[in-house]
Amino acid sequence: MKLLFSCSLLLFITAACLSGSASSRKLRGISSSYKRFYRERRSFLCIDGSRVIPFEQVNDDYCDCEDGSDEPGTSACPRGRFYCTNLGFRPHYIPSSRVNDGICDCCDASDEYNSHARCQNSCWNLGQKERAYVEGQMRTLDEGLQLKQQLIEEGVLLWREKQAQLRELQQVAEDLQIKLEEHRRRKQEAEQNLKALEAGHTRVRRQNSSESTFRLLDSNNDGSLSVEELQEKLVLVQEEELLLSEEEAVALMGGGRQMDLPMFQQSLWDVLNTEERVKIRGSVDAEDPHLKAADTAAEREASSLKKVEEAYDTISMEISDLRTKLAIDYGPDWEFLFLNSQCYKLSVYEYTYTLCPFNQVTQESAAGTEVSLGSPLAPLPEMASATIARAAVMIMEWRKTLA
Repeated sequence: MKLLFSCSLLLFITAACLSGSASSRKLRGISSSYKRFYRERRSFLCIDGSRVIPFEQVNDDYCDCEDGSDEPGTSACPRGRFYCTNLGFRPHYIPSSRVNDGICDCCDASDEYNSHARCQNSCWNLGQKERAYVEGQMRTLDEGLQLKQQLIEEGVLLWREKQAQLRELQQVAEDLQIKLEEHRRRKQEAEQNLKALEAGHTRVRRQNSSESTFRLLDSNNDGSLSVEELQEKLVLVQEEELLLSEEEAVALMGGGRQMDLPMFQQSLWDVLNTEERVKIRGSVDAEDPHLKAADTAAEREASSLKKVEEAYDTISMEISDLRTKLAIDYGPDWEFLFLNSQCYKLSVYEYTYTLCPFNQVTQESAAGTEVSLGSPLAPLPEMASATIARAAVMIMEWRKTLA
């Protein structure tokens, strides 16, 4: 009876030892997400489903599965991976060939559980550095997000101001358009009135008969004009009035020295009516006051119309420029709108680069020669919030250096 009890106790202890050994093998080099595949049972199914092996062959330092899943904690399988838990730092996988190779690849030294290597667990120190770095990145991100929010608020205000400015300009343009139509109508009326008065004045001048002019030139009333009479009555008009010479008087008379009325009507009368260079001495045409007033009014209306047209063209250009600016993609919340009026300079060796976002990029040499490098008017690419935040930090830092 005692012998039977002793044998039973021995078998129990042996089974417990074997169970503990299998348990230690199954848990080594396995991530928590894969532990469900390594629950202790009679058999083990390779993770790729290629075959079934006894569970005792898991982590026995012999590769049975093609995918190496039966040896997660040894270097037996060429395709195997060992999971470094690295508590306090980032966990990661290493090739199973590095397990027990005398070099600690895991910061917790779990890959060298059965080698001569004596590595310190450095996961906590590495984790501290990692956490400090992440905290710094988070602070930078938080600062960037705050700056982004500030830029969004500024962008919204600028957008509303520009929209209000556009509405004001459009109203001014509408008012100027009405003024243009009015000034064009008034100018047309003034020009028509001037033309009518000029036509009437011309008709009055032409009513003076050739006979009356002939009698005016015929001083001795003998019915014939002489060279001496022409010299007495006619003058040449250049910069000033000049008396006719005998040769000039003869030329006006067609080479003769006497001219009767029929000859006068056929030659000299046309000269006096069509050419401004010859006129009757002392016969200054009295300027019609109505004609002068109409001419002044026409000039005044033309000048007023030109001023209104120039003002309308200026407003139209401002509206066009503002619409072009408002059509640009400044981000989903207009966070990049403030860049529209900004320019940044960067010196690289002998060149100075000037970046004006949404406008142009130029390169200026030390000699003063400036070259355009293009116009970055294309819409901004879509960015994640974190990227926009970092960009905002960089821009704000650049602004600080330029301030």
